[in-house]
Amino acid sequence: MRLSTADLVFGGCLLVGGGLLLLTLIFDDIFGGLLNIIHLGFDLGGVSPTPVLLGFVAMFGIGGLFGLHSFGLGPGGATLVGVVAGALGAAVVFGAFKALGRAESTETFSLQDMVGSTGQVSVTIPANRFGSVLISFAGASHNMTATANGEIPAGRVVKVVAIAGNNLVVESASVSTTEGARSDA
Repeated sequence: MRLSTADLVFGGCLLVGGGLLLLTLIFDDIFGGLLNIIHLGFDLGGVSPTPVLLGFVAMFGIGGLFGLHSFGLGPGGATLVGVVAGALGAAVVFGAFKALGRAESTETFSLQDMVGSTGQVSVTIPANRFGSVLISFAGASHNMTATANGEIPAGRVVKVVAIAGNNLVVESASVSTTEGARSDA
């Protein structure tokens, strides 16, 4: 089977655009920063133009290949199908990244704000050593490194009493329970 120039162009667009879009979605903080070279100092309604452009390129490739092989169109017709598919792909990527952007918390907080909060030990905290605590704060769950004066086993509810650098200082929380209470009524 011999590939035409149109096959190579549309296939290349699919592979490059789709691959870079996938990397941007998965490794947004790392890889997205590298792709911001394309960013020209503007955004599209709060969305970087990079993923939108990559969505267009990937769907242009898919649409072009679809036009060539499913519709039996020549390169010109396949290009038109590719442009329409690319525009739809860019719109879908725009909508997805817009929704992801809205889902991100805009509230910032410092660790000091966590003092007084309660959480649950997820990894045992040895005395004067480090373990970890799962704490819900500012609308999200955080798995934080924590230390304590005495050993606190996993599963125990703790209260944040101080901050030491980037770590929480916790102590066992007094939890009132009704274990052992029995009603004979």
